Amino acid sequence: MQPRNMSMSGVVDLAAVKAAGEAKAKAEQARAEAARQAAQGGGAVPAAGAVPPSALVIDVDEAGFERDVLQLSAEVPVVLDFWAEWCEPCKQLSPLLERLTVEANGRLVLAKVDVDANQTLMQQFGIQGIPAVFAVVAGQVLPLFQGVAPEQQIRETLAQLVQVAEERFGIIGIEVDPTAEGVAPAAEAEVPAGPYDALLEAAVAALDAGDLGGAVQAYKNVLSDDPGNTEAKLGLAQAELLVRVQDMNPQAVRTAAAENPRDPAAQIAAADLDLVGGHVEDAFGRLVDTVRVTFGEDRDAVRLRLLELFEVIGADDPRVSAARTALARVLF
Repeated sequence: MQPRNMSMSGVVDLAAVKAAGEAKAKAEQARAEAARQAAQGGGAVPAAGAVPPSALVIDVDEAGFERDVLQLSAEVPVVLDFWAEWCEPCKQLSPLLERLTVEANGRLVLAKVDVDANQTLMQQFGIQGIPAVFAVVAGQVLPLFQGVAPEQQIRETLAQLVQVAEERFGIIGIEVDPTAEGVAPAAEAEVPAGPYDALLEAAVAALDAGDLGGAVQAYKNVLSDDPGNTEAKLGLAQAELLVRVQDMNPQAVRTAAAENPRDPAAQIAAADLDLVGGHVEDAFGRLVDTVRVTFGEDRDAVRLRLLELFEVIGADDPRVSAARTALARVLF
């Protein structure tokens, strides 16, 4: 178990996935074995017993690693959070990972590894600094990111992990019973109070008046109190897009993109223009193609811009779903 060392903070890097067909077969074999054992016990054969939300976040040590991580990864992607009590960044990242794992509702499990108590695991994973985050899917170890990354970036990372687990390995997660601990379902969670309607109206008014900077700030004011506000996220993405293109020379941008098909900056600028002009598929396709031919920081810059453009259009748009699938094929 020797994964590659991570070199890019906050970047999804699942290029380490090898022999996907073999891994998927192992996952299916493990599920079949679990079903056989359940059948021998009598009664119906559940895919997996429903677990309470608290079971989605576990502490793992070297002795239980094979059972709690490797075997479990045949049923659900396991995210590994390497941390220590003395690590201040860990105290920022770990609660965020716990919250996002619970929100994933069984599509992920978070396994926390105290590096001070598990030095051998730390050495096996080649970890040189913490916090460090890996994933295990069908027994395959995948580096995710090192250090503290923005919440939205981590959300995208975990979403892509779930997508890879489902599409490449046939792993769909485990069933969660929110009532097992008397916990109300996420849909019933209390909505943070605040004057969001007024702030959102102010942002729209600023856009109408051509005050793009004012609109951006108004949307950020909402998100500072309510990071999950969908309308504010969409509005901010659109306003920032308009800010980027307002001083562009369209002819010069398109000429540069045509003459430099591997230049990330040229293709990113052209994609912004494509989207503003209503050519959504062209914008997405341009950036997916650029991800395919770039590497390292250049590739990451293009990928992040593509994710930003997804926000402009909205996650429910079928063109976004199609582009996400295309991006996953290129990355993984």
